[in-house]
Amino acid sequence: MDIRDMARPLDGAGVSAFLRSLPAAPLLLGLGEARHFVEELGEARNEIFRHLVEHEGYRSFAIESDCLMGLVVDEHITAGAGTLDDVMERGFSHGFGASPANRELVRWMRAYNEEHDEKLRFFGFDGPLEYWAASPRQALTGLYGLLDGPLPCTPETLDALLGPDDRWSDEAAVMDPSRSIGRSADARRLRLIADDLVALLETQAPGLSAQDRERAALYGRTAVGLLRYHHGMADTSPARIATLSALRDAMMAANLRAVAERGPALVFAHNLHLQRTRSLMSFGDQVLAWWSAGAIAAMHLGDRYAFLASAFGTAGDDAPPPDTVEGVLSSLPWDRSVVDARRLAEAVPEAAPRVSRDFAYFPLDPARLGVIDGIVFLKRAVRLGGPLPPGA
Repeated sequence: MDIRDMARPLDGAGVSAFLRSLPAAPLLLGLGEARHFVEELGEARNEIFRHLVEHEGYRSFAIESDCLMGLVVDEHITAGAGTLDDVMERGFSHGFGASPANRELVRWMRAYNEEHDEKLRFFGFDGPLEYWAASPRQALTGLYGLLDGPLPCTPETLDALLGPDDRWSDEAAVMDPSRSIGRSADARRLRLIADDLVALLETQAPGLSAQDRERAALYGRTAVGLLRYHHGMADTSPARIATLSALRDAMMAANLRAVAERGPALVFAHNLHLQRTRSLMSFGDQVLAWWSAGAIAAMHLGDRYAFLASAFGTAGDDAPPPDTVEGVLSSLPWDRSVVDARRLAEAVPEAAPRVSRDFAYFPLDPARLGVIDGIVFLKRAVRLGGPLPPGA
């Protein structure tokens, strides 16, 4: 079987042909990263998104970045708030604001919105966390401020229970659960208050504007998720890090479901977060396993969720052996391709797993090709940045 029969050049026609091959039009089209900070992939993503907007009716973009910081970007592209420099600094987490491809994406989305009545939207869908976690202050006070009384506590009580933000964001708590305040009396009371506020939002939602409802729901999801996550950080069991990874992806999935309610969206995140299977990652002497955000989203959306994993041939100076999936794909005549992953799985049943010298690159698993819809393959990826955020 000639692999060229199951691949096309990665251009507008190739993207549209891939979409037509799916059993249903996706509400969420996930484009995975085999490695963060690869500029060639960011540039290809931008071209894909522009095509989806101009020819396939997509109006939303979601990225693996802090969901609350993402509000800064969305306000810029929809209303022109802030300068581009300021937005790139304050609107992205994990260092993603430094990416030239991300900067160009934000610039293009703002320019598009200036010329069209139907606006594009930008969403971060990660929680405000990365094993360590931020204070729930912004989420709790944001939700509190959008609701009418009677409220479950006074603003002064809420502020006193939250205390200094740095007691929540202590990075040492990642490895030392005794440094976490997630099971303190204050944190337990805040979890009850967050639950009460979310319930109150449900009763008051019809009286809020659409914009306030959307933002209040985001604040509510984030407040509850962060407090749940901080509770997990104080856990002393061996399952602690795996549990935190699962809680993070559950927060991602909840945000993605909210994005899907707006119509078709392109989602950009690490392959580990978007795949339909359990994610596996080495952490010290452990192998962590948890259900990814993609698996959770696919459970709810069924065929309306689709996943394009990315993969690279030569990454930096690391070239794939010819008997690996990436080695086989490197024989394609195009520098950038979109590949039918399920047909590829049938064509290369004996492919060997790739072991990359680049610790930040996550190779394709030949045994999992059958649960991927497609592959965006770049023959060369040489503009590699970093560092890789822990947990991808």
